[in-house]
Amino acid sequence: MDFQHWPPVYDEHYFPAPSQRYWFPHIETMDPAERETLILRKLQAIVRWAWEHSPFYRQKWEGAGVHPDHLRTLDDLHRFPVVTKAELRREQAEHPPFGRYLCVDRSEIIRIHGTSGTTGKPTVFAIGRDDWRRIANAHARIMWGMGLRPTDTIFIASFFSLYLGSWGVLVGGERLQATCFPFGAGVPGQTAMAVRWLREMRPTAFYSTPSYALHLAEVAAEEQIDPRDFGFRLMFFSGEPGAGIPATKRKIEEIFGARCVDSGSMAEMTPWMSNAECAFRHGMHLWQDLVYCEVCDPQTFEPVPFGREGTPVYTHLERTSQPMIRLLSGDLTRWVNEPCECGRTYPRLPYGIYGRIDDMFIVRGENIYPSAIEDTLRPMEGFGGEFQIIIDREKAMDKLVIRVEYSEEWAQQAKITPGTLDQLQDQMAKRLRSVIGVWPVIKLEPPGTLPRTEFKARRVVDNRQLYEALVEPSS
Repeated sequence: MDFQHWPPVYDEHYFPAPSQRYWFPHIETMDPAERETLILRKLQAIVRWAWEHSPFYRQKWEGAGVHPDHLRTLDDLHRFPVVTKAELRREQAEHPPFGRYLCVDRSEIIRIHGTSGTTGKPTVFAIGRDDWRRIANAHARIMWGMGLRPTDTIFIASFFSLYLGSWGVLVGGERLQATCFPFGAGVPGQTAMAVRWLREMRPTAFYSTPSYALHLAEVAAEEQIDPRDFGFRLMFFSGEPGAGIPATKRKIEEIFGARCVDSGSMAEMTPWMSNAECAFRHGMHLWQDLVYCEVCDPQTFEPVPFGREGTPVYTHLERTSQPMIRLLSGDLTRWVNEPCECGRTYPRLPYGIYGRIDDMFIVRGENIYPSAIEDTLRPMEGFGGEFQIIIDREKAMDKLVIRVEYSEEWAQQAKITPGTLDQLQDQMAKRLRSVIGVWPVIKLEPPGTLPRTEFKARRVVDNRQLYEALVEPSS
């Protein structure tokens, strides 16, 4: 690869020795100050590219009084305004289909993906031919850091449709020269079929969302099959916070007997693996020379010091088609610059992406994250593997109800010992009260009651919004 050229051109024939820990040793282990020089050069190039090719960015930056010439240091980047998903949707609605932030000719587009549009008009992702190869090389490099090698067989169990996650894994795995099994997910009965294929093929690696992996384990148990019999060596995930939640990570590793690796940022930011754990699994590295991430204050969008919590704001460094420059994620994380055993010198997210600004809900003055509830429930004896959060309002007071499935073992014990479930209910309420700061109402549900997912888990139902919509404003 020519590290001086922008946009970069990767040598498709390059390959490190299988025993080598790093794909690009010099870049991955360089002094952070030296890397910042490389990052700044890429930032200046992408900002100039967007200014010259995108009326959307030029108009936005002129309105904010900034110009590419103002980007002289990394600290200058926060002078440029953030971009929100709402802005992208509005831009595409007004300038269909791709918006004025498409910076290449339409003839260069090789792939079109997008959001499902379940919460409104879908967002369209257009990826240029050269960008797709850069994405392949970036993902291969990061997957190498996870511990994947050409000798692996990767079972990809996520939707092959608009969703970019599965396609990103596939193109990265192919560039890695691994054997890829793009099995997919979402079709009724497909998980039971996956169990049979997994027993037959015994792939060494597995990709999906964390909740789908747990669903797969339940289906395997129904077939009286031990998930460890699949023979996974490594399981890597994206799409939701589960793999970064310690209790969920431990649960997956115990069930499957494999190492669990967390990854993922946003589909708009593909190569989305630029947040990813290495083989040592001490939190996600920020591969800053591919996608530059600032962890920012959610109100000012200025970077917070290492050790503090904030929301990631991402900037493409190699993308020429629909480049995202300071895209606000809305996620929550904490970043550090402490050394990692692997020797890479990137900042890390030690707890991964553990929540969202808009997923966080407030009950009686307490900020509560679904991930904190999940992390509390999963290790508890008697927990059946699934839960749902319902927020209601009763006589102008918020009420937090958590529907929790109990396990088959406790179901059997309850038939023998009266009061077993009452005891479990009390333990869960007390444990959660100590973590989230409010008393929840625990509603225990029999095993298999709550809905399972073939994709991302949606566990929060906030009925207060409905309540507020029905209340007439006072005169």
